[in-house]
Amino acid sequence: METETIETGENKMKNVLKEILSISIYLLLVFCAAYIIVTYVGQRTQVSGSSMETTLSDGDHLIVDKISYRFDDPERFDIIVFPFQYDTDTYYIKRIIGMPGETVQIDDSGNIYIDGEVLDENYGREVIQSPGRAGDPIQLGDDEYFVMGDNRNNSSDSRDPSVGNIHRRDIIGRAFIRIWPFSKFGILKHQ
Repeated sequence: METETIETGENKMKNVLKEILSISIYLLLVFCAAYIIVTYVGQRTQVSGSSMETTLSDGDHLIVDKISYRFDDPERFDIIVFPFQYDTDTYYIKRIIGMPGETVQIDDSGNIYIDGEVLDENYGREVIQSPGRAGDPIQLGDDEYFVMGDNRNNSSDSRDPSVGNIHRRDIIGRAFIRIWPFSKFGILKHQ
């Protein structure tokens, strides 16, 4: 003998409410996970401009690692993202050249000096034409970094008073991986 179940209107309503509650909880969990990842772990950003040529190009899409600097300090030559102090929702991406406590200076020949010693680096696209405010020695504070774009003659960076020295608390994260264009997909080399 078979038993037939008849679903009443009340049972149907309970099932619909259970389904709505289940979907709502699922969406809330997805939203919370996305918020935590974007706020504390990583976020997508797009390069606008040519100040980091040839390392990064206009239109490149990157994932910014926001968690590493919670455990380690930034290092020289890391490519970092930080907010521009005079324009909300504008972020800069530059390479760390000077570290906290160091003195940075750029001479008329385009040489970068750290504590009186020429910096051995080859990230600059060409010889620096304008040392900007770094024509005079710049003493960095205990939590300050001196940053420059790789396209040295087409970059608004720490040489410009509107950017200046970058405080540790203002660093959002480190450029980690290029996700677009696919032909250049990969982890970015910092050191």
